[in-house]
Amino acid sequence: MASSRSMPGFDADALLAQFESASAEQARQLRKATTQAMLAALRGRELTLANARKAVQQVADAAGAGAARNSKVPELQPLLDAALGGIDDALLKAVDAHRVALQQLQAQGADLGALPLKKALADLDKFEDTLFAALDKAGQGLQGPAMQAWDQALNQLQAAGSATGGQAAQAAQMLRQATEQALAQGRQLQGAMRDGRAASMRAAQALADSYTAMVSGVLIGLSDALRGGTGGGAAPREGGAEMKPPPTKKSAPKRKPAG
Repeated sequence: MASSRSMPGFDADALLAQFESASAEQARQLRKATTQAMLAALRGRELTLANARKAVQQVADAAGAGAARNSKVPELQPLLDAALGGIDDALLKAVDAHRVALQQLQAQGADLGALPLKKALADLDKFEDTLFAALDKAGQGLQGPAMQAWDQALNQLQAAGSATGGQAAQAAQMLRQATEQALAQGRQLQGAMRDGRAASMRAAQALADSYTAMVSGVLIGLSDALRGGTGGGAAPREGGAEMKPPPTKKSAPKRKPAG
């Protein structure tokens, strides 16, 4: 199932081998390895939903294929829980990179209601659905006990709600509220310092035009920090306060029985 063709910086064969040879007691290390593989897959490319979906599926393919070949563990559930959790941890970093970039542009006067930032803000709401769809598709390449264990792991993640989806929803809501407040303040101060504000907005628009490249740069910084020793889980807010995602619930996708 895993392809020998790897995304930039992502060694699918190495991840597959880790899952194939791991014991159940190594689930924590597998989760961290999966997170690092996801971040490596996302590095060097624009951080769009399409690229995130490709990265999720390719990393999930490698982890699932390796777990399916593992003959050391009596059941695959701990390994697949680690795989899905690690992917969720990495995608959470991608969501936080979008949040940081949008906040920076907003602070410089960019209009989040104008393209391409309007689309970027809307995409935050789609990260969890993208995650679940890619994981479901990856599971379709498995068979027998491995497919059943994958489905169970995915159903549990959907029932609890991913960290990615919770933080994405909270970040989008926060940014929309900030945009509304900025618009209200702008109406009150209409005409004041008009020329200076226009110049600032032109500069912000220039940055907005290269938004996806900007987000990729932010993600590189976040992933470098993670490799430097920070753990998974919710990414910190500016100033150190943790963003705790609200729980979200998703119904499990129904799969047609194998022919």
